[in-house]
Parts: sequence; C-alpha cells; structure tokens
Amino acid sequence: MIQPWDYASIEAAESLLQQSAFEPFQLQNLINGAQTTSTSNEWVDSFNPKTGQIFARVPNSSAQDIDYAVQAAETAFASWSQTPPSKRAAYLNRIATLIEERRELFAVWESIDQGKTLARARVEIDRAISNFRYFATYILQQNTAARWTDDNVLTYEHRSPTGVFALISPWNMPLYLLTWKIAPCLAFGCTAVAKPSEVTSLSAYLLGKVIQDAELPPGVLNLVYGAGNPTGSALVKHPRVKGVSFTGGTATGIQIRRDTVEDIGKHISLELGGKNPTLVFEDVDLDAAVATAARAAFENQGEICLCGSRIYVQKSIYDAFLSRFVVYVQEHYVLGETVGAVVSLAHYRKIRSYLSLATQYPESFQLGSVPPETPDGGYWIEPAVLTVPDGSPIMKDEIFGPVVTVSSFESEEEAISRANDSQYGLASILLTRDGARMRRVGERLDAGMVWVNCWLVRELGTPFGGMKASGTGREGGDYSRDVFTNVRTLHIPSV
Repeated sequence: MIQPWDYASIEAAESLLQQSAFEPFQLQNLINGAQTTSTSNEWVDSFNPKTGQIFARVPNSSAQDIDYAVQAAETAFASWSQTPPSKRAAYLNRIATLIEERRELFAVWESIDQGKTLARARVEIDRAISNFRYFATYILQQNTAARWTDDNVLTYEHRSPTGVFALISPWNMPLYLLTWKIAPCLAFGCTAVAKPSEVTSLSAYLLGKVIQDAELPPGVLNLVYGAGNPTGSALVKHPRVKGVSFTGGTATGIQIRRDTVEDIGKHISLELGGKNPTLVFEDVDLDAAVATAARAAFENQGEICLCGSRIYVQKSIYDAFLSRFVVYVQEHYVLGETVGAVVSLAHYRKIRSYLSLATQYPESFQLGSVPPETPDGGYWIEPAVLTVPDGSPIMKDEIFGPVVTVSSFESEEEAISRANDSQYGLASILLTRDGARMRRVGERLDAGMVWVNCWLVRELGTPFGGMKASGTGREGGDYSRDVFTNVRTLHIPSV
C-alpha cells in the first residue's frame, strides 16, 4: 500500500498526486500502538486546497472506536503515570528527533493538506519539535512548595497526573497545535486520545508512524480521526476521560462546555476564536509598523487565531500608513508564492461571503476583490484590505482568512475602547515607541496576549490563552502543569 511517508519531497508528492491512477490515502486510527481500522463505514474526504482534488480519506470514527481508544489509554495510564520523569523525557526527545529527521516529509504534507506555503509549514514543524524538547526539559526541573505551620506541621504540595485526556486540535496549524497538547500531556504522566481536525489529519497520521518508531508504550497516545459529530462529541463526553484540551472555534468550545457540564471534575482548557486588534500610534517607525501589521494580518493566509485582523491607526498618520500598507502587501504577500490557498471549499465560501458583503461599501476595497463563486483549481483568495464601518459584521466576526480592515482613531482612550469592543479577547498588537504607553495601553487591553512592536513571539513557559469568548484556562509551562495534573496538600506533624 502506498503511504505518504514514502514521498518526502514536494516534487515526489506532487508527482504522485498528479498520477491518473492515484488512489487517495486511507487513514487508520492508531489505538494501543497499532494501526486500526475504524468500525464506522463512514469516511470524510480530504482535499488538497491548492488543487481542489481529493487526496485522502479520513475515517469518521464511531463511539465504539472512541471507547476502544479510551480503554487503551486508561490501561496504559497505570504504568505511564508511574514512569520516572527522566524516562518520559527520553521518549519525548526521541519523538522530537524522529520528527526532526523527517522535517521535510512533515512540511511537504502539511503544506499539501492545509494549503499553506512550504516555507510556513517548515516553521511549524520546527515549532512542533520545540514543543517536545521544551516539555522534556521542563519535567526534569520541577519543584514544589513546602511550608511549616505555627504548630510545627509540615505542609507540602504534591501533584499527580490527572488521567486520560481528550486532545482536540484545529486545522490551521495541524501538527504544531496538536503537539502543543500532546507534549505536556505525556510529559506530566497523562495518557491521551487525540483527535486532529477531519479537514487536516495527515500530519497526525505521520505522527502516528513516529510514535510507533519511537516505541512509545502502547496506549499512551492514541490517534483517532473524524468529525466533531460523532467522533469529537463521543470523546469529550466519555465518562473515563478526565480532561479536555481543545483549540478551535468558539461555538465548538461552547458545545464542549455543555457536553461536560455535569462532569464537574473534568479538567477543561479551551483556546477559542479571536478578532484581534493592531493599534498603530503616530510615534511609530512607519515602515516597521507596516511590516509588522502586514505579517500579523496575512501570515498563513490569515488562518492563525492570533492574526491582527482589525488595524486601528492614529488619524495623523492614517493616510500615510494605509497607502504604504497596501503597497507593502501587494509586494510581499503574493498568491501562490508567499500566500497559500485557504483550507477548504466551505471556508472559501465563508470568506467570500464577507467579501461580498463589503461590496455594499463601494470604496471599501483598498486591495483585493470578491473571488469567483465557484473556484477553479483550488481555494485561492488574494489578500484584501478593507475600510468598512465599525458596525459591519466584517469588523465583528472572526473571518479567519486573508482579510484585514483598517480604521482611524484620534486618542489613546478611543483606541483602547475600540480595541476592546469585541466579544473576543485572545491577542492584541501594540505598535508604539512610547515606553509609558506600552504599559498604559497594554495593561488595559482585553487580551490574553499583547505583543508590543512584534508579533507571534513565544516563550513556551508563558501563559497561552484568551479572555472573554476567546476561551478559558491557560497552557504553557506551569500553566500546562495545572491542566494535566491534580494538586493535593499534605499536612504532616513532626511527631
């Protein structure tokens, strides 16, 4: 049987997909260390966004498949939770090394599966490797708190792994965000049933091969494929799943909370949507601000939850910024070169609907246009720069594509107010050279993460997550430890 891991270059992969006799890959779940055929007879077709052609079939796994995977994870938990941190770290480092050795393989298929450029895919594979390396190191340096009471009783905090986790990741950064969950989950002694998006499952399938080659004990990590319903729903509702870490849309996050509301002890971590503002003040270096704002708007076709899709520019420099911004985007974000295809036909149609809505403001298109109703040869949408009123849904809704709005503001107070005028609170970008303003404004923005004169900088120990409808909980370093462990306090008298 032809497998994607046999085609490790973009030339070989594209040549394979262009063959008239090519049959789409059929993915199998990884349960208890073995490739396993789903009990479901349903399949989800996976398309190459750059061509619109089917290249893989993903099983729409059943509740029975989920139960089998959870049982395997629960059985493995007994020994994995007692495995010394040094041995768990060795497994994580082995996985990282195998991904590193197959970096180009992963990047090639991530690019084909998601639509992103090969260059962007390589960056994300490197970050996936870093996830495993970071948590492999972290668990070797843990400490705890101990205190004495006035009556000479020693109290100390003790942590233990929570149990089996459901790890559910989105389609925009498939391997990077999946490993952001897998690495800490395994590092802290939990076992997992992981479900990638049914739209982009191929890099998880490649990861399954790495897991087998790394000889991770069977059942520690199980990979199941399928849509939110039935697969994801069965997973989060499973009574023996002790926690859920989810990254994806706000509507799905709300459904997860509904599905788990009666299981009060289940750990829930939700990283959800965003409609992130970029604030540009008049004291900036204009060229640097344009470059940062453009990168934050259009990297990965705007399909990053942290993208700055609402740009607010101080009125005194608004015209100069807008004109330079449009020219910069035209020169640096070129469709098919530095901008990939959007992930699916459904998402293409969603983005198109917002661009169609913008036509009611005839002067709003500073760059871009409404793409064809029926795409020909892939899901390509050129970058769009719009100037629409604040009340437009384009300014309110998470479009999650290569679409950015640019507006002006007068005062600092107005900038903060408009930035915070959103149901979301994931990230913000603040561009200014005024050190006092960095704190004065940055500390008032409703955002879990604020970048000042930069964007997408990450130190993996810092808390990652959002406010308001952008989620609940934080992950990264100590914060991931809080997600994947239970803490108890022991009180021990001296006599």
